[in-house]
Amino acid sequence: MASTPTPASPQAPPPKPTWDPHRPVPPFPWLRPTIRIRLTLLYGGMFLIAGIMLLSIIYLLAANALNVGSDLPFRIVVGQVSSDVCNLRSAELPADELNRALNQCVNEQRQHALDDLLSRSLLALLGLAVIAFAFGYAMAGRVLSPLGRITRTARAVAGSDLSRRIELDGPDDELKELADTFDDMLERLQRAFTAQQRFVGNASHELRTPLAINRTLLEVHLSDPDAPVELQQLGKTLLATNERSEQLVEGLLLLARSDNQIVERGPVDLAEVAGQAIDQVHAEAESRHVVFRGERRPAVVQGNGVLLERIALNLVQNAVRYNVPEDGWVEVTTEVQHGQAVLVVSNTGPVVPAYEIDNLFEPFRRLRTERTGSDKGVGLGLSIVRSVARAHGGHIYARPREGGGLVMRVTLPI
Repeated sequence: MASTPTPASPQAPPPKPTWDPHRPVPPFPWLRPTIRIRLTLLYGGMFLIAGIMLLSIIYLLAANALNVGSDLPFRIVVGQVSSDVCNLRSAELPADELNRALNQCVNEQRQHALDDLLSRSLLALLGLAVIAFAFGYAMAGRVLSPLGRITRTARAVAGSDLSRRIELDGPDDELKELADTFDDMLERLQRAFTAQQRFVGNASHELRTPLAINRTLLEVHLSDPDAPVELQQLGKTLLATNERSEQLVEGLLLLARSDNQIVERGPVDLAEVAGQAIDQVHAEAESRHVVFRGERRPAVVQGNGVLLERIALNLVQNAVRYNVPEDGWVEVTTEVQHGQAVLVVSNTGPVVPAYEIDNLFEPFRRLRTERTGSDKGVGLGLSIVRSVARAHGGHIYARPREGGGLVMRVTLPI
């Protein structure tokens, strides 16, 4: 039913796609350089720069008005001066020294007043900056809230809920235009997917019916004991061809259905699914002198049990059919690693060049062969496995095994 050998446990998988709807949320999402954070920094930064410039201008104007460093506009000629601020002993000082002491005292008081103005202004600026950043953050969130609705709707659509719409109300601005355009696109996508589902259903009926009739007619003729040997041989050949066509149709329909995200999910244990797949292939494995091994630990995921069983069955069938003639083995393991359920199928078999790995997942492609012409399947097995894994938000990775065979690793989110 598949494309080529299968199976065990590769190491570091390749990087994930740029955006994955099932990607875990980072521990501190508010530290991400989002548009809201950037707008907040822009608003607050502009206010802070404007405040610093205003404070500098006020300080310079105040310093100029107070004439710091200049002499007093009057002089002491005769008399006594007393001060509680300055340390003056006017009765003991000549007039010139007394004037210099007065100038120094007044300039110190001017500088003290400027320093006090600067410190108080900086505190006021700091408080206003905090208020400005908080206000800018709130306003940025209000302005960007339509984008949040668009993002949440896009994530819901990524889960195959094409019935969701943004339906943004408010002023007729650029964001509303974007939301309306997105809604129109979703409407067209929903119509296209609905038409595809109808086509798959109709094609399933139209293709299966004649093949089932052909199989019934051939089986009836083959059950006739008086039929000539040549006719029986021809009937068996036609029956095998018809069976192959049925497998091809079933594979194509399954591939078409599994290309979308799975809407109806339930708890599925990969260990149980792998065990059922082994039971179904056990007789074929014995006929090919292939033994099974490996430890299957519980690994429960949320998904479609039928499709997940198809993943395990295709991989195990490939591992058995593309194996060595004698003393071959297939190792099937399941476990939970780093918050993901992992199914690994590895086998002995022919040496697979690394550059051929990607071709194995293409429909109707086999190792060094293309299209039909093999009794090991119709060339859709690994294509179906990849499609079903993607529909569940998972990935499949393959690598050649040292000494021959393949290691197939399927990871699915828990």
